[in-house]
Amino acid sequence: MKNKRRIMWLERVDSTNDEARRHISDIDNLSVVSALSQTAGRGQRGNTWTSNAGENLMFSIVLKSPALMAEDHFALNEIAALSVADFLSTYGIKAEIKWPNDIYVGEKKICGILIENSFRGKTISSSIIGIGLNINQRNFNVNLPNPTSMVLCLQNQDTRHKHHNCHSERSEGPFDIKVCLDGFMDIFTSYHDRFLTSACDLSPLRQLYLDSLWRSGKPSRFIDYTTLPSGHLDGPMNICTEKTPDSGITSTIRTGKEFPGIIRGLSSTGNLLVEDLTTGQIREFGFKEIGYIL
Repeated sequence: MKNKRRIMWLERVDSTNDEARRHISDIDNLSVVSALSQTAGRGQRGNTWTSNAGENLMFSIVLKSPALMAEDHFALNEIAALSVADFLSTYGIKAEIKWPNDIYVGEKKICGILIENSFRGKTISSSIIGIGLNINQRNFNVNLPNPTSMVLCLQNQDTRHKHHNCHSERSEGPFDIKVCLDGFMDIFTSYHDRFLTSACDLSPLRQLYLDSLWRSGKPSRFIDYTTLPSGHLDGPMNICTEKTPDSGITSTIRTGKEFPGIIRGLSSTGNLLVEDLTTGQIREFGFKEIGYIL
């Protein structure tokens, strides 16, 4: 049976995740809360998500009682990230997943994902998957390190796609964000119906995710946030908040020890496995325990 979905379009909210949470008891599984603008959008690691009003997709998907044990929660990251990457591929944009769930095109970030779960015992009772996907924006705040969008990717690649009904007569955009959201949800729902409607083998999902993992198998430089350089006395999670005076963008600055490494895969729970090239050891990192040096 095909799951019904409802997409609610709002003019302005503080955060689509917060709006979805306020109404979670009144909306159905696979409902979507989307807004043309956010006043308090959130990203990973305590960062603020900013976006020009009406140019991009900012939305949250509500999942109720997905067929997942709490220990398998990383499958939601995999499904959300793969859905974005697959959606972008329909436009000829080759996207990869920067662990755990940012979406990159080359060295530039095109999408961020924030997942907030609620648990009942050993199972996930509900999940809100917040996604910010840059669609039509061409000019970004100078304080953002590496943003891009669909229109910029297609402009740079000079890609031509004729088979997808979401693009306008000019293949480089602008795009109808409402039609794009419909197209994305078709892909997301397909993953949902395959992996979240009943208990099943999640290993094919994990392999798809690994095949799309950004910088996997390539020498890179990382920051180990579990070990601070000598002289720091405030513990392994040395966190401070920085606000740029012009934009008000908040970012989390964390210190740690740099090291060269190669991504070798994921643990059973979705932690990142990195070969430390200084020691030859395979090390396991959870969320917020490791960062990339771009």
